[in-house]
Order: sequence, then structure tokens, then C-alpha cells
Amino acid sequence: MSRQPCIVGVADVPIEGGKVRPGTTVLSMQRDAAHEALAQAGLTLKDVDGLAVAGMWGMPGPGAMMPVLLTEYLGIEFPKWLDGTNVGGSAFVLHAGHAYEMIKAGVCDTVLILYGSMQRTDASRSLGGRPALFSNQFDMVAGLPTPVGAYSMAAHRHFHEYGSSPETLAEIAVSTRAWAALNPAATYRDPITIDDVLNSTPITDPLHLLDCCLVTDGGGCVVMTTEERAKDLKTKPVYVLGHGESATHSNINYMPDMARLEVAERSSAAAYRMAGRSAKDMDLAMIYDSFTITVLLTLEALGLCGRGEGKDFVKGQRTAPGGEFPLNTNGGGLSYCHPGMYGIFTMIEAARQLWGICGDRQVNNVKNAICHGTGGVLSSGGTVILSTEKD
Repeated sequence: MSRQPCIVGVADVPIEGGKVRPGTTVLSMQRDAAHEALAQAGLTLKDVDGLAVAGMWGMPGPGAMMPVLLTEYLGIEFPKWLDGTNVGGSAFVLHAGHAYEMIKAGVCDTVLILYGSMQRTDASRSLGGRPALFSNQFDMVAGLPTPVGAYSMAAHRHFHEYGSSPETLAEIAVSTRAWAALNPAATYRDPITIDDVLNSTPITDPLHLLDCCLVTDGGGCVVMTTEERAKDLKTKPVYVLGHGESATHSNINYMPDMARLEVAERSSAAAYRMAGRSAKDMDLAMIYDSFTITVLLTLEALGLCGRGEGKDFVKGQRTAPGGEFPLNTNGGGLSYCHPGMYGIFTMIEAARQLWGICGDRQVNNVKNAICHGTGGVLSSGGTVILSTEKD
């Protein structure tokens, strides 16, 4: 009996104008996403014996024990495994790696990975004004905008080290919007140009408004189980072949090298090694795009191009529809949605592409996909390799 872990169902929460439908709560959206993803596979909540969840809701208060609260709310009876790991937006990619290990070891059989956020509706996106505790005692009190100021510093360092530029970052924003134009669920679908990005409102030099992720509501679910169980289900298994995770700093002033995303180098190296794959085998990349500089750094860190070669890799809309390398095909956090912690959506879109159900944005002949989440201010990284092929 094969216990090879695989994804068998996914769902994301419908939003309009960046907001969920009236009457939705942060719990109800996760419930609805769970039901939808399970139904896609042909499962129900009675089949679930593992749960992973992260977010920023309900804290202080019941949200401090999110896996326990969701167990109660969803009516899951005595789950065998719970995970509340929260390392920022990469958390859900780490959850998939942790679930892989638990499923493989026989600790549990069917896992829900859940996320929900109403940061747009609740106007709750505020990372400034925090107490000057621990490493916050330096950049916070000095007035560094958070998190965008940290990413601006990384952008300047990459420009200095490798000759990238605002035009390089604009290429990423434009190509991502082109993918969003093909996604009916995307928040922004109107085409943009390099000049549009460069002429959009300056936020923190060198980043402009269109270099920055959206602020929306949203949520989603990923269902993982064994290959053996998947034989009886509605969907073909999307195999989780490898995973990796790492972290380094909490505040940007402690990042070892602002021009190099070492956490992604390490997490992806572990994932490639476990999967028996390399960067050249990847047909699709789903990369956390909190800011355009996040994508540039991550492309290099994942080995999709060499260090310092990102500026050439993205030039001429190479990652846009019709380009040589498909990247963030749902429109990403820059144009599709960004509820505050985006990592789960990398896996949702990758699974759909591997199933071949993405309609106008479907990429041909996708067999291997890499998903990478970034948390904090380039602080943590999680990578998973997904494939239609087990070996």
C-alpha cells in the first residue's frame, strides 16, 4: 500500500473588489473552502484526521490556538495531527511539508491545510506602531515602513550588487498582470505597461505602488492524502515529491545578505534533493510575490537562473503568457489576491495547472511545478515540488 503523499483537492475563497461576500466570517470562509476542496476530491470532513492552519485572526484570544478552534468549528473528531506553525506567509508551504512527513509515517491519512483572512474588510492590515521589543528596537523606532521598507532596502542592495533596476521589477509586475487578465477570479485584470509601473505612486524608493502586493480578503484550502486513498477519489493525485524549509532573521537589519535570499536557496535545495529533481526540470514556478523584488530574489535563489541573472531572466516579458517560462499564472499577490499570508495560493494554482483545469491561462505540458513561500521580511522560506509523476 503506497503512502506517497499527494494533493487531491484545493479551493480558494471568492472575492469581489478585494473583499469577501457580505456575511462571510474568517471561520465560515475556511469551512466553505474545506467543503469545496474535499468535495472536489470526493471526501468529507469525516475523512479528515489531520489539520494545519495559520493566520493573524483572533489574536489575542481564541486565534492563539487556531488548530484547536478549527477542530471544534469544523467538527473534526479527535484529529491525530495538528499544526499551527506560523512563520509568516510561507507557513502553508511548511504545513504541506510537515503533512508529507506525517502522512508518509502513517500518523494520519487525510490532512486539511487552511487559511482565512478578512484584512481588507476589517481594515486590519497594520504592521507599524509595534512595541520596540527584541530586534524591533532598531528599525521600528527609526521609522522604517514595515514591511515595504525592508523590501526596498533589499531592492537597492540587489541593484547595487547585480545591476538590476526599477525596470527589471516592472517587468515582473507587468507579466504577472498579464496572467491575471486570464484569471476571472483576479482582483485586477486591466493590462499595465512598464511605464505604468514606473509612474505609479512611489511607496518606498525604489518600489512603486504597482511593485507592491494587494491588500485583500481571501483564503483557501489544500487537501492531502495517500496515493492509495487517492485511487478511489475523483481527482488524479498531484504528488508532493519534496519539501524544504528554513529561516534566518526576524528584522531586515539582521538579514545576512540583502541581495541574496539564502533561506530560499536552502529550502529549495532540500526540496530538489528529496524530489530527485532540479531547477531545469520545473515547468512552472509559483513564487510568493509580496513585492516584485521578492520574485527577483526568489528566482535566483531557486536556481531558475544564476545569482545576479534575474534581470535577464525576466526581460522582455519572458515569464508572461506566451513567454518561455510560466510564472505566477494566477496573477499572484500582485494582481490576483493577497490576504496577508499568500503561500497557500502558490500550491492551489500549481495543483490546478497540473490537473489541466485552468482554462485560458492553462500552461501546456506541465508535469513538475515548484512552489515557494516567503514569510516576514525575507525571513523564512518554504519550498515544495509537485508533480503528476511519482518517480
